Amino acid sequence: MAEYKRVNYADIEPVSGAMHRLREPLASEQVGVTIARCEPGWRSQPHDHRENEHEEIYVLIEGEATVVIDDEEVAMESGDVVWIPPEATRQIRNGSAESAFVLVSAPVSLEPSADADAEWTIDGFIG
Repeated sequence: MAEYKRVNYADIEPVSGAMHRLREPLASEQVGVTIARCEPGWRSQPHDHRENEHEEIYVLIEGEATVVIDDEEVAMESGDVVWIPPEATRQIRNGSAESAFVLVSAPVSLEPSADADAEWTIDGFIG
């Protein structure tokens, strides 16, 4: 039987009132995944990932929100996706209705194993 780990994000206590961090419950070593259920008016803390060199992808799956990247406001609506480099400061600013994001974080450079397919490595996947 294949080894895997399954969790339901609703069972994970949110951090800062919105962020259901799943990396640890899933025992993921390279990829961080967070579900952010943002109440009206909610804002994340401005931060970057310069120290751990993690890039992030924010997928807005429900609602509308603004993501501020290095002081530039990026208006997002359901279905929009934004990539953020490690050194950029970022902050989610939710509007007047609830929104939901999937946030994915991983090191900028994952070194492939000797038997990894080069095409997958280019896209950030090793396998």
